[in-house]
Amino acid sequence: MTEISKQVAEVTRTVSDREVEGRAVKAITLARVYRTHIDDLWEAVTEVDRIPRWLGPISGDLHLGGRFQIENNASGTITACDPPHSFDATWEFGGATSWIEVRLTAVDDAHTRAELTHLAHPDEHWEQFGPGAGGIGWDLALLGLFLHLDSDEDRPDDADEWMAGPEGVAFIVDSGRAWGEADVAGGEDPDVARAAMERTLAAYTQPAEE
Repeated sequence: MTEISKQVAEVTRTVSDREVEGRAVKAITLARVYRTHIDDLWEAVTEVDRIPRWLGPISGDLHLGGRFQIENNASGTITACDPPHSFDATWEFGGATSWIEVRLTAVDDAHTRAELTHLAHPDEHWEQFGPGAGGIGWDLALLGLFLHLDSDEDRPDDADEWMAGPEGVAFIVDSGRAWGEADVAGGEDPDVARAAMERTLAAYTQPAEE
């Protein structure tokens, strides 16, 4: 696995307030530059044979208006698509609907900036865990995408074991702390943000009960 602290630092994180369908939402945004051209990155995040290599098995129709299902994860509908620059989709998981926005911008012929925003209505889960609950998951996904693009590695079958090991826990802790800082920068009370961050890290790192 590549240098964990460096990979966490490569991502810019922001937390902001937005509005969707006339209701307030919380938006978490992750952005980083990948060492590849925009067409390759677009294919990596939109093609059914490449998404499983860094995120997980996916099925469905990955075109405008189509439905998708990520195995053991979210389903949704593609609501906007402008290849190779952007797409929007619903993100339906656990009976709740939220939204994702993906934006790709060519930096030069060999580097592309990717920005992912996940928008959701604030609820009890947000109040308890803040942005880190979803943010750490997306950080892990962007790490998988980096490995796929940089070294052509596929998402390992033992990814869950890696997350429970020392390297995975170190990544999760660094990511969670970074999201706590982003929460404060976004206007949250520091004590509230810190408490939410600690609850999130406990949920991610404590051993599962038998």
